[in-house]
Amino acid sequence: MRIAYFSDTFPPEINGVSVSVQHHAKVMKDHGHEVLVITTNPFSNIIDEKEGMIRIPGIELKKLYGYRMSSFFSAKAYTLIKKWQPDLIHIHTDAGIGIFGKIMSVALNRPLVLTYHTMYEDYTHYAGIFRGLVNRVVKTFSKSLAEQCTEFIAPSAKTKDKIRSYGADRYINIVPTGIDFSRFKKANLSIEKYQEFEQKINPKHEKIFLSLGRLAKEKSVDHLLRGFAEYLKRPDHIAARLIIAGDGPERHHLETLAQSLHLDNHIHFVGAVPIQDVPYYYNLADLFLSASVTETQGLTFMEAMASSTVVLCRFDENLASLISDRKTGFFVDRPEEFAKAIATVMQLEPAALQKIIDQAHKAVDYYSLETFYENLIKVYIRALRQYW
Repeated sequence: MRIAYFSDTFPPEINGVSVSVQHHAKVMKDHGHEVLVITTNPFSNIIDEKEGMIRIPGIELKKLYGYRMSSFFSAKAYTLIKKWQPDLIHIHTDAGIGIFGKIMSVALNRPLVLTYHTMYEDYTHYAGIFRGLVNRVVKTFSKSLAEQCTEFIAPSAKTKDKIRSYGADRYINIVPTGIDFSRFKKANLSIEKYQEFEQKINPKHEKIFLSLGRLAKEKSVDHLLRGFAEYLKRPDHIAARLIIAGDGPERHHLETLAQSLHLDNHIHFVGAVPIQDVPYYYNLADLFLSASVTETQGLTFMEAMASSTVVLCRFDENLASLISDRKTGFFVDRPEEFAKAIATVMQLEPAALQKIIDQAHKAVDYYSLETFYENLIKVYIRALRQYW
């Protein structure tokens, strides 16, 4: 089978969608299928064609963590894709290159699969006083996305339920993105590189708490800073350092907040992390923290668990099938509970922590690349049958 993936983002850009598309491409190629990725070009202002990939120039939107918006049509790319003759088109972003994917689906009379990665309703706070209007537009837009494609994929049951609430009346596939967990195991990391990271990040051999992801308002990283500051005030606290790995529009605000909370000597903003370095940050951490309740699947939680790092996060319906409180990780119901929860985890005996880590490894098995492939190929076959 020949599959063309259309996405406005792809590694080396670091975000959930780019990683997901990379995993789609990898798992299909590993099973003998041919893949063509059509994405933006972060390197130059020309169309770059290499084996298995076409990169189209786009405008960088700096306030959206380096996201690039490309034109929804390219004559040169159109010719290249038509010559390649995909059997199926799978789009992962809805504007720019996503629209281009829809155009190619119609032009080539090919089935169109769409994965709804982003819960747009969680981002409408950026609209300010127009939030109510934008909310209504988002609901109508999301419903139309579900109805325009041959097969529609939601990465979680929560996402499916949300699309249903918008009025979409069609079959919705639930296909969580698979993870290549082998790259997060400490045994597969370079010992020399691990030691270099450890010396750089944790020279005092403190406990390391990690937040990894885009620094945006909807990620609620400010709750982590306040919770960490409260934890350090507790008489039972232990020496610890909070690593904030990632970049985004909230970074300056968070750095200012950290100063006001007197965290200067206990926090390190490392900025955007190259994708090949991500496993080292997970493995150096003793605790992975997240206050976000806007994830469609929670890839970073799975990566942390695969890295044998204990997860402490706010409860979110999307994570209920992955994290069982005090069995595979820890939940807090309210942001103000983080300080107490951190103390509880840090006071556990090593054997109790290891049991949670072992159970977490079992929990992420469902999200292996092999299971992902089995679920994905069923969707592709169903889409192709509608064009037989």
